[in-house]
Amino acid sequence: MTRLYYLFAMLLAMFLWGCEDDLPIDTEPDLELISGFPEGFEAGSKSSYEAATLVLGSGAWLLDNALIGTSANDLKNDVKSVRIKEQGDLTMLFDVNVPIEKVSLDVGVYGTDGTVSYEIWFSSDAGNTWETLSGPLTTDAIQLTPLELNTTIPAGEVRFQIRNTSFTPNRRLNVDDFSVYTTTGSTGNNNTGRDNNLGLGNPSNAISDIISENNYLMTLPQYSMSYNRSTATANWVSWHLNNAWLGDTPRQDDFRANPDLPSGWYQVHEYSYSGSGFDRGHLCPSADRDGSVEDNSATFLMTNMVPQAPQQNQQIWRLLEEYCRTLAAAGNELYIVSGPRGSGGMGSNGGVSQTVDGGKVRVPSAVWKAIVVLPNGSNDLARINTSTRVIAVDIPNTQGVGNDSWGDYRISVDELEDLTGFDFFNLLPLDVQQAIESQVDDLPVGG
Repeated sequence: MTRLYYLFAMLLAMFLWGCEDDLPIDTEPDLELISGFPEGFEAGSKSSYEAATLVLGSGAWLLDNALIGTSANDLKNDVKSVRIKEQGDLTMLFDVNVPIEKVSLDVGVYGTDGTVSYEIWFSSDAGNTWETLSGPLTTDAIQLTPLELNTTIPAGEVRFQIRNTSFTPNRRLNVDDFSVYTTTGSTGNNNTGRDNNLGLGNPSNAISDIISENNYLMTLPQYSMSYNRSTATANWVSWHLNNAWLGDTPRQDDFRANPDLPSGWYQVHEYSYSGSGFDRGHLCPSADRDGSVEDNSATFLMTNMVPQAPQQNQQIWRLLEEYCRTLAAAGNELYIVSGPRGSGGMGSNGGVSQTVDGGKVRVPSAVWKAIVVLPNGSNDLARINTSTRVIAVDIPNTQGVGNDSWGDYRISVDELEDLTGFDFFNLLPLDVQQAIESQVDDLPVGG
C-alpha cells in the first residue's frame, strides 16, 4: 500500500509539473507612458506639404512632405492627425532620455488611397544616425488601426521617425496618437537629459519655408534659430542648458558659413567681420555645447554669430554666459533665448557702425537674452509656475559697457517683448506667463 501511495504521489507531482509548464508566465515588465505622450498632434496647424517644424504637446517635430490633416478623409482620433505623403516623413526633434520598451501608434490610409508602405526608425544619438525599428510595413486600413512595437532601446538621446516609403503617387498615410513607453519608475525625460531647444515656444512663429525669408526657422540638434536674410544674422537663437550638454571638448574655433541656408541666400563667411572692429559674437555660446566635437563645432556656424563690440562680448556678456553655466552646475536646467536688436553699434574702431561685410551684415545696437531657470527634472512645462525664476537682459553693443555688471541691465520679459516684438515662452499657461514675465529679476549675481 505504501509503495502504491508513493507511486501515486510521484505521478501526481509529474502531472502538476507538466501543467505548470503550460501556464502562461507574464514576463513583460510594467510599463509607463513617457511624459508628454501620447502625441495626438492636436496642438499643431500645417496645411501644406512643405517641410516645417511644429512645436507640439510633446516637443518639436519636423513634418517633411507631411501636414496636419483635418479633412473628412483624414483618419483621426480627435480632430487632427498627421498625413504623410509618399516619400515623406515625420521626425521627432527632441530626445527621450530613458530606456524605451514599447512604441505604439495608430495608422491608416488617407481617403481612398491604396496600400501604403511605411517604416518606423529610431536614433540613439540625437538624430545623427538612424536605425530601422520596424519595417517594411504596409497598411490598407480605412480606419485607424493600432500598431504596437515591443523593443529594448537603452537610455540615450532617443528620437523616432515615421517614413512613408511608398513610391506610387497618392499613397498617403495617416498617423495619430504616437506613444512611447518606458519601464515603470523611469517615466519622463531623464533629469540630466537634453531637452527640446524650443521647449518653451517659438518666439516669432518662425517656419522652415523660404517665403519666410526674414523669419526662417533653422533647427539643429544643438539649438534652434530664426534667421533673417535681410540682416544676415539670427533674429533669435533658442537652446536648453544643463549638465547633459556640458563636457570637456576643446573649443573648435572652426568659424564657417552655414551650408544649410537656402540656395541663393548670401552666406556670411569666417572672414566677413575682419577689420570691422567687431567680434564674431556667439549667441549660443561655445562653452554651452562642449559635450562633443560635433556639438561645439555647431556653435561656430556664422548664422550663430552677431557683430559684437569686443569689450561687450569678452567681458560683460562672457560673465553672463558663465553665470548661466554656474546655475546649470548647481543642479538647474535653463531655457535660453538670445538675439540682437536695433541697428548701430560701437566697436573697437570707434564711431557707430550700422553694418559690416560691405553692408551685408547688420550691426545691432544691443544684444539681449531671456532665461528661465528651474531645478533639474522632467515635464518642465508643468513644473514652471508663477514663482519660477526668469532673467532678462538688454545690453548695449558698445565698448563702454565692458566693465559693467550684467545685473545692471536686467529688465522684465514684458519690456524685452516690447523691444523685440517677440512672444517669449508662449507654450506656458497664460497666467504663468503674465506672472513671471512682468517681474525684474533682483537676485544677487556674480558679474
